[in-house]
Amino acid sequence: MNVLVALLRAVNVGGTGKLRMAELRAIAGGIGFENVATYIQSGNLVFTTDMTREKAQSALEAALTSFLGQPQSVLLRTAGELEALCAAAPFPEAAPNKVLITFLPDAPPADALGAMVAPSGEEAVLLEREIVVHYPEGQGRSKLKLPALAPGTARNLNTVRKLLEMAQELS
Repeated sequence: MNVLVALLRAVNVGGTGKLRMAELRAIAGGIGFENVATYIQSGNLVFTTDMTREKAQSALEAALTSFLGQPQSVLLRTAGELEALCAAAPFPEAAPNKVLITFLPDAPPADALGAMVAPSGEEAVLLEREIVVHYPEGQGRSKLKLPALAPGTARNLNTVRKLLEMAQELS
């Protein structure tokens, strides 16, 4: 049984992609996922399945696309991947709510930080399939420009740690 964490893109953000978490749990259960749980209202889903990661991602994206009527993107990570990510998280002295991890479908380009404009002192680090950004003044006030973040979905370090905890409980 695989324990997976799904991170939905553009759900309940800015009035688009409205999806109640009860609906998300029902959709996931309808696909056949088990031990389904959500965390906060921004499209975080933890579940177990016998499906491969690729099949689970495809099934969830198709079900969400059908339900919401527009293409949906989902990024999946295992508990082990989240554990390694949390252990390697840069900016250990920063407040965890000011450290955002952007999960990407693929590795970020090696030169991704070359295009970064950080007027408020933001710092970024490239990881395997993530970009971690420290927003010293908070993300809401930031004027950061980093095009490589576009295909991803971000969660703060507190949220990632909670999702890891939830996934470990299912392992």
